[in-house]
Amino acid sequence: MVPAVFYCYDAYCGWCYGFSPVIFRIYEEYKDRFFFEAISGNMIPAEYAQPIARMAGFIQKAYKTVEQTTGIRFGEDYLWHINNPEQSDWFPNSEKAAIAMVVFKEFHPDRSIEFAKDLQHALHFEGRDLTDDEAYRNLLKKYEIPEDLFYTKLAGDEFRHKAHMEFSMVKQLQVTGFPAVFLQVSDKKFYMLSRGYTSYENFKKVFESVIEELEKNPVA
Repeated sequence: MVPAVFYCYDAYCGWCYGFSPVIFRIYEEYKDRFFFEAISGNMIPAEYAQPIARMAGFIQKAYKTVEQTTGIRFGEDYLWHINNPEQSDWFPNSEKAAIAMVVFKEFHPDRSIEFAKDLQHALHFEGRDLTDDEAYRNLLKKYEIPEDLFYTKLAGDEFRHKAHMEFSMVKQLQVTGFPAVFLQVSDKKFYMLSRGYTSYENFKKVFESVIEELEKNPVA
């Protein structure tokens, strides 16, 4: 099998947003040698969704830590909802963005890292509500995906089921926080490359050490 890098993330995860330039840079450097795939978690299950006002106080502090640690910036249009939660109509949950991801992979299975980065930028910088179908329209143009077909799949049970299968896969990998990155080299052999935010330098160091080990001791 072709070794695969699985990026376990959630579109609503602020630390994943901070990590997105790191994983994207790694993807750009290694995509000719490894298959990369973004796998959606379920950080905010739909059945437990709450108004943004219920979590805004936490985010008001947490986003600043993400910015200081990673160097990324959250956009004013996103922060308006965080700083004015009682006026916001946001009711965030992870499901629709996860369904959008599995639909996207039907069209571009090798570009999901790019789409994950774009989804997080759309939410955390542009302030788009990923529970709203309209949040995806501009990205469909970018990736030349037919709108009618995308939205038909987005609304169907088939791709909702596929998204929930990804949630289950993330659980099977024992991911308890996002982001997390794994390298699969056989049906049962996985290497953890990172857990939580990791800088590009540290991530690459770990990745290269695993690659070196595999070159010395190939998996049958």
